Amino acid sequence: MTKTMINDLPKRKTPVHYPPCDNGKKPVIVYVTVCTDKRKKILCGTAIHELLLKAWSSAGSWLVGRYVVMPDHSHLFCSPAAVDSPALGKWVQYWKTLVSREWPKPDEQPIWQKSFWDTQLRSCDRYKEKWNYVRNNPVRAGLCAKSEDWPLQGEINVLEWY
Repeated sequence: MTKTMINDLPKRKTPVHYPPCDNGKKPVIVYVTVCTDKRKKILCGTAIHELLLKAWSSAGSWLVGRYVVMPDHSHLFCSPAAVDSPALGKWVQYWKTLVSREWPKPDEQPIWQKSFWDTQLRSCDRYKEKWNYVRNNPVRAGLCAKSEDWPLQGEINVLEWY
């Protein structure tokens, strides 16, 4: 394809969300990034952290494993809780709605960008690589000196690669 032909292609405004592939031998673990609307730095603080944890736990059709909450986005690893779990997009929309309904400062609405970014992990090495990237995000952003010092991180469910 020529450069002109590439420039003439329609521009995508949101990412494509492919359904996770379950080959029966490896776990389905998806790496998800969700950003705030206009990248507003509103996700820091204990109350917001607890609100996110509550929403992720309430929206139990997917299990949240490790996560890091940054001022304007969240990274998390998740896995379907059952074979018939809803699509990832429906689950993300559900917990985003739960958080928005209980948001303590109405003037900060809307809270979320319309979509999100997701990548299904294909190997144990990829999982470790992504987690190392995610947990060091606060250090790279200058928010703390060591990743273990960042208070807005944790693990709700252990998502193991076997």
